[in-house]
Amino acid sequence: MARDKVTIVGAGKVGATTAHIAATKQLGDIVLLDIAEGLAEGKALDIAQAGSIQLYGPNIIGTRDWQMSADSHLVIITSGLPRKPGMSRDDLLTKNVQIVKDVSQQIAKHSPNSIVIVVCNPLDAMVYTAAKITGFARNKVMGMAGTLDSARFSYFLASELDVSVEDIKCVLMGGHGDDMVPLPRFTSVSGIPITELLDEDKIAELIERTRKGGIEVVNLLGYSAYYAPAAGVVKMAEAILKDKKTLMSCCAYCDSEYDAGGYFVGVPAILGKNGVEKIVALDLNDSELAQFKKSLAHVKHLAQQVDGLL
Repeated sequence: MARDKVTIVGAGKVGATTAHIAATKQLGDIVLLDIAEGLAEGKALDIAQAGSIQLYGPNIIGTRDWQMSADSHLVIITSGLPRKPGMSRDDLLTKNVQIVKDVSQQIAKHSPNSIVIVVCNPLDAMVYTAAKITGFARNKVMGMAGTLDSARFSYFLASELDVSVEDIKCVLMGGHGDDMVPLPRFTSVSGIPITELLDEDKIAELIERTRKGGIEVVNLLGYSAYYAPAAGVVKMAEAILKDKKTLMSCCAYCDSEYDAGGYFVGVPAILGKNGVEKIVALDLNDSELAQFKKSLAHVKHLAQQVDGLL
């Protein structure tokens, strides 16, 4: 039986870490692709040699040749400029639109039946770009953001409550940015809402730290996070390739859902072999809906900027 083929575009910190985690989970044959001479080849060789220690055995190759990615089942786009201290995600828009455009053209050419997950920033705008350029069905293009934001919120909550992070289930919505919308009402510890365990001020403090979670890492390291983003996108890839029907927050296409009007934005969704198989419609209260609409307005503004650049 043929194994799934996963192409990871970009062999930088996020891409290489994604390749390593995907290899340890044996998601399939992995192609690590980058335009920089020797970069993908060297990192792929290093990851492959670690397989005899960590006991994984998928084929992994590094290349600059898009032909090697042909007929991929899943393509993960990590290529693009990362954030540096003092930069917002939006500051990356102009450069990364062109990068994602070029990558998306190659994906459409070589793997027209693939599912695409975008990781680079500004996330929602880059997913919009990939969908527009590939022309793929909207359920086959999505972005990794909610998984990462949920992980950050879960970690902060677990640390505050001194409980296992495994017991925490989070729901976040909206754009991947400072106006993301964590939903305390739908966030629980072994089924107990966090509103029963923490007061409003502490929840608000942890929400704010979650919203600033990316820049906190940037300010400490001088560059963007990569371990958690890589883990997040592999979780999505695993749900799709193994048809797990996993419910998680991700950037997905919404039209009538949440009255979004045809944009990619963070929502709870079920992921399986067909990509985004269902958007879960939550009954938001007035405050939650107002926050989501504010975040969606920012997403729409970025999408309009993308239209002007393409």
